[in-house]
Amino acid sequence: MHWTSLPFRHSGCLRGLDYMDSELTKGTISFLILSLLCRKPMYGYEIASTIRQETNGVFEWKEGTLYPNLHKLEKTGLLCARWEGAEGTRRRKYYHITEAGLAFLPKKKQTWTKFCEAVNAVLEKSDEGN
Repeated sequence: MHWTSLPFRHSGCLRGLDYMDSELTKGTISFLILSLLCRKPMYGYEIASTIRQETNGVFEWKEGTLYPNLHKLEKTGLLCARWEGAEGTRRRKYYHITEAGLAFLPKKKQTWTKFCEAVNAVLEKSDEGN
């Protein structure tokens, strides 16, 4: 089964995150950033806007969430950043996925798939008991 066809069944509860739900999302931020940058290089605001739009507002990353994760990924070599923009235009810091990031992403997707399958297996058995 392809990883994109495995929705986390109860992910709708992430809108208006409370403390426990935000703990659940911490492990997905880096994975989602790399997945977005796999498509094309993006600057910070573009990453935040894209994730908000593609998740129908379920994920809304503020600067205090996004930039520390970008810096961590840069420090670990999974992405790199470059200031880009023509002279006389607004320069933006674009983030690019590296070869190491491209190699890491399929492993993370596989881990995510197993995680979703395991969580959903427990939830489905819990639903059967009700």
